[in-house]
Amino acid sequence: MPHPTLIRSMLCAVSVAFLFPLAAQPQRSGASAQRGSDAITPQVQQLYAEAHDAQAHGDAQTAIARYTEILRLAPRLAPAYNNLGMLYYNTGDYSHAAETLRKGLAIDPRMTTAQTLLGLSDVRLGRSIEAKAELTKALEADPANNDAELALGRLEISTGDSSAGTAHLRDYLQRNPKDQQVWYLLGKAYLKLSEESLAKVDQIDPDSGVAHIMAGEVDESMKNYDGALAEYTKALAKDPNQAGNHYHLGNAFWLEEKYESAANEFRAELRIDPNNCITQWKLGNSILSANQPAAEALPPLNSAVTTCPDLMQARVDRANALLKLDRAQQALDDLRPAAQASPDEPSIHFLLSRAYKALGKNEEARSELQVYARLQRQASEASAKQAKDVISAKDQAR
Repeated sequence: MPHPTLIRSMLCAVSVAFLFPLAAQPQRSGASAQRGSDAITPQVQQLYAEAHDAQAHGDAQTAIARYTEILRLAPRLAPAYNNLGMLYYNTGDYSHAAETLRKGLAIDPRMTTAQTLLGLSDVRLGRSIEAKAELTKALEADPANNDAELALGRLEISTGDSSAGTAHLRDYLQRNPKDQQVWYLLGKAYLKLSEESLAKVDQIDPDSGVAHIMAGEVDESMKNYDGALAEYTKALAKDPNQAGNHYHLGNAFWLEEKYESAANEFRAELRIDPNNCITQWKLGNSILSANQPAAEALPPLNSAVTTCPDLMQARVDRANALLKLDRAQQALDDLRPAAQASPDEPSIHFLLSRAYKALGKNEEARSELQVYARLQRQASEASAKQAKDVISAKDQAR
């Protein structure tokens, strides 16, 4: 199924081609004649007008007949091949479209629209090699040719060259960043590349540390945390000094809310990779979540914020620790930027209300508590609506 943007673009191209007047011009000779056209006689002008009118009224067959007659009378009229090829393409007659467009390009190779449509016709006819060649020519002639870029990207992905195909899709999306369908297509292509790459890991050595990390991540994505723990433990036994292995194991413990075990693994990871701000933050978070002294959580949280100032989760946790240590003013210094970055996060407003209350700013505390209550209510209503939608979808499926 062709992409909707491409169809719209091709239809616009058809309209432009028909609206372009076939003005009378003298017979050319020599090199120019190779790219030129036959003289435009009154009969050809009349046929063009009839073809244009038929197209405007949705009568493609009459338009095709008129252009066929034009080309019988003026067989070197290159624009007529372009228009006729478009008509064939839009009526699904890809064989005649390709044949007609090739004839036109032999007369005038500079017709980029015809080159693109020829490539698209070859795609439809299953001629992948020819299609790639034609679309590549069209894109070389006009690097901003969205239709050729998109079609070439799709073709390369479908024929197994995902790397080249994704490159074309990325170029297309730079010019068309709101095209959801192409973002979806690019995502699918990346998933395929990922699956192929991960399969190679398993083929090379299914008992390697990397293979066990990969298997653990799959289990973790499915919330099979026990399976993830088993795989990460195997990976750690294979490569105890590999950066990331202790982190993966610690993160699985963290997701299972086994915070003391998580903290031990995060500490081990920081001995190997001391500047990892995510590990620093999760160590501080684990200490707080395990109800350990807040003073113990501050050093890793301070390091996390110093290393990654924009890591707002670390700022929020540090503010929480500072509040536990009665350092409300310092907590505000973290909570204010966090609230700006994530204004709809309820927990930040709850901590802000605590900080303001500790500082005796009761009006501000009350205001933040009201924001917290509103956001919590909205979150609850959204969850209830989602649950209702799921139930409704299941009922309709029955």
